[in-house]
Parts: sequence; C-alpha cells; structure tokens
Amino acid sequence: MSSAEIAVSKTGQSSVMPTLKLGTFLLMLPLLLWLFLLIVLPHVDLLIVSLREKLGYREYAFSLQNYTEFFVEPLYWNTFVRTAVMSILATFITLIIGFPVSYYIAKVMKGKKRNLLFMMCLIPFWVSELVRTFGWMILLRESGVLSSFIQWIGLVDGPVEFLYTDATLMVGLVYTSMLFMVVPLVSVLDTLDDSLIEAAYDLGGNTVSILREIVIPHAMPGIASGCIVVFMLTLGNYLTPTLLGGKDSLWFTEQIYNQFITRFNWESGSAFGFLLLFLSSAIVFVGLKLSRQTLADTVK
Repeated sequence: MSSAEIAVSKTGQSSVMPTLKLGTFLLMLPLLLWLFLLIVLPHVDLLIVSLREKLGYREYAFSLQNYTEFFVEPLYWNTFVRTAVMSILATFITLIIGFPVSYYIAKVMKGKKRNLLFMMCLIPFWVSELVRTFGWMILLRESGVLSSFIQWIGLVDGPVEFLYTDATLMVGLVYTSMLFMVVPLVSVLDTLDDSLIEAAYDLGGNTVSILREIVIPHAMPGIASGCIVVFMLTLGNYLTPTLLGGKDSLWFTEQIYNQFITRFNWESGSAFGFLLLFLSSAIVFVGLKLSRQTLADTVK
C-alpha cells in the first residue's frame, strides 16, 4: 500500500471516530439526563436542606443539628436499629425460601413446566404493592378469611386478629420481596453446568456436600445481588409496615414520613433520609465483605 493510500485510510478513520463518539453520547444523553435531573439533583438539594437549621421565616443557618438529633433521641435510633434488624431477618428468610424455589426452577423443571412455574412467581407482581397488601389484610384481619376459617373448624370460639404483629409484618415483607430474590438466583443457577453436579455424585458426593462445595459457591453472586436488592427494598419500605404493622410498627420510613408530611420539618426529614442511605450502604458494604463478594460481581 502506497503512502497516499495509507494517508487516505487514516483520514477516513479519524473522521469516523468523532461520529461514533457523538452517536454514543446521543444514545447516553436520555439516561444521563434522567440520572442527573431525577436522582443527582434532588439528592443534592436534600443534602443542602439537611445541613441547615430554620431560625425564622425564610431564615436558615448552617447546622448539623438535624443529624445529631438522630443520635441524641433514643426513639429515632432504636427505630432504625429495629428496622435494620427486621430487614436483615426478612432478607434471610427470603433467601431460605427463595433458594430452593430458584434451584427447582433452574435445574429440575424443564420446558413448559419451568416457564409455567416462573410465571406463577411473576403473576402476583402484575398488580401494585398496595393491592397485594390489601389482599393480606383481607386474609388476616379479625373478620377476614383466616379468622373465619379457624372459627368454622372449631379451633377458636371468637374472631382472632392476626394483623398488627411482627409476624404478620414479616410475612408481608417476605412476600413483597420474593421475586427480587428468585430472579437473580434463577439467572445465576441457570449457568451452572449440570455435568459438574453429575460428576460430583459419581465421585461419591452427597447432596449436602455438593450444595456446599459446588452450588452455593457458584450462586454467590446471585445470592449477594438478591440479598442487596431485598434488603434495600425492605429497609425503605413504607406501605407494608404501615398497613400490616399498624401505627406502632416503628419503621424508620414512617419517621421520615412524619417529619416531612406531619411536622413539615423538611430539614430533619432530609437528614433522616440521608442517614438511612448512609447506614444501609454501610450494612451492605459489611455484607459484601463477609460474603467475599464485590459490587461488580453482583451485577454481572
């Protein structure tokens, strides 16, 4: 190839590169605008609001009082600890229930039966969380289906109220989060080669050892991903604790709601929201370290 042809080729390549970069930028522009306008900008504004103290009408001063109030007032701190513990427990129960279901869908069921079973997991999420929660209230309230049934079979003499207890709250949290555990587990278990399991059985392995040595290590990215999603959704849930747990459920999102809506204290509400974000991120970070996973592994 002559020097003239090489020069023409380089010129063509140099003219194509800016066009490709412009095309990539235009494709990314809607996503960047969405992230900036609906996530970054509102969070920056809330951060500014949380770092000020109201002195009078439209008079504000920089202050960390809204953050120190969280640690000084026992109600706020105890409510967050209770919310975090309940969310961790709900995540663990969801994993215990969701893992066998996911393994059965990914490795046992085949063809149309597999698709049908996976569809059965999706169907409850075709309606809103509000409708699903009201369904549980109809089942569990004093005049509901479950109370009427146990009266009809003679187990109790009068109506029984199943709502507004920690057990009911836990059932609702696990139910609303199950799909977000099943989907990543099914995805990662589907990539597990069946021949590895067969070879392990041929070498004398039993179900427990195969599960411990092969299946769970392979599924760890899906487990970590599902646990992160379920934990964050549960920790930030407002509807289910309010309806199933009642006014005495002591959920931290209710404290944030009360600051914003009931007391019109946007400064404290913003601070509590950021504290929820920071503390939940710290819990997720600790969980990743304990499971020896990275955030990059969970999104593969």
